[in-house]
Amino acid sequence: ITQVCTDRGHSVCVWAPPLQHTAPVALGWCAMGLELEKHDHYLQHLDDDKESLDYMMTEHLRMGGVYWGVSAMALLGKLEGEDRRRDELVAWILKCQDPQNPGGFGPNVGHDADITAMHYSLLVLAIYDSLDKVDVKATARFIASLQRPDGSFSGDRWGEVDTRFAYCALSALTILDAIELIDIDGITQWLIRCLNYDGAFGPVPRAESHAAYTFCAVGALALVGALEVVDLDRLGWWLCERQTVSGGFNGRPEKAPDVCYSWWILSALASIDRVHWIDGGKLADFIRLCQDKEDGGIADRPGDVPDVFHTFFGLAGLSLLGQADLAPIHPVYAIPMDVVRRMGLPPILASCIAALDLDDSGTP
Repeated sequence: ITQVCTDRGHSVCVWAPPLQHTAPVALGWCAMGLELEKHDHYLQHLDDDKESLDYMMTEHLRMGGVYWGVSAMALLGKLEGEDRRRDELVAWILKCQDPQNPGGFGPNVGHDADITAMHYSLLVLAIYDSLDKVDVKATARFIASLQRPDGSFSGDRWGEVDTRFAYCALSALTILDAIELIDIDGITQWLIRCLNYDGAFGPVPRAESHAAYTFCAVGALALVGALEVVDLDRLGWWLCERQTVSGGFNGRPEKAPDVCYSWWILSALASIDRVHWIDGGKLADFIRLCQDKEDGGIADRPGDVPDVFHTFFGLAGLSLLGQADLAPIHPVYAIPMDVVRRMGLPPILASCIAALDLDDSGTP
């Protein structure tokens, strides 16, 4: 049992088992650091075989895959000199616009527009400095049209609702400078209804707390300047209790650790200024253990097959930790800090003002 003084001045007793490395053999390899060049090679060749079953079966995830891959390359500092690929991807993204839903983007050409694919498309276009090719008013209207009377957001015209779509909507509208089109009080109140007794958030009201949905809720509340409605100490404890003996995070109690939570939990902790509550070194070790040291890429956990999803989130977690030679990433926007700076986006977090070379008022 460990007694810890929280940022609000009171003490909390928590069970804190000592964190241990997975195995002595892993320790030796982990000390080799991040396989930067191999990850670059892995990402460069993701779409070499467009006839494979894997490629065809992930057609509906293509926009997400492009975002994860491009963002990972940006963190590695490998986008320079990729003009041809940039032009091809920008042209493809524009083809993913849905003529039946003006302003909306689908996850692939010919697919229905949804708010998640639309958000991914804007993030990639922002990284490539190509947002001028988007009809901003139409896209903002598409997003606003998905807000429901209770303040929540649907993912598409079919009506599914959860905190993911709230975060995507608020992030996209902030990037487009059009957040005034929606009911901010309504979405804030709905997000508060998703808050549970344990201090974290579920996907919808009265649902079990989950780290990924907590990231979405925390990011959404940060974007509208409403984090003060949350007990940040209670939330911080729930998040840091997700760190397992391996050093990695799980998404819920009693679940296995997974690299993707390195981003979702760490970014939420960064948003509430509680990163120092976890063991960053052990987390970085866990992420490195999940690398494919032969072919590049990062898997969900050691020994598994790597994929672009976990490769990006592993690199993003290491970027937030400052534990590798990677470009810094913004914990709310989930794009490199230099993109946020170039676009002049609001810093959102006080901790990002210095990183963006802004004065105390948020001005360059």
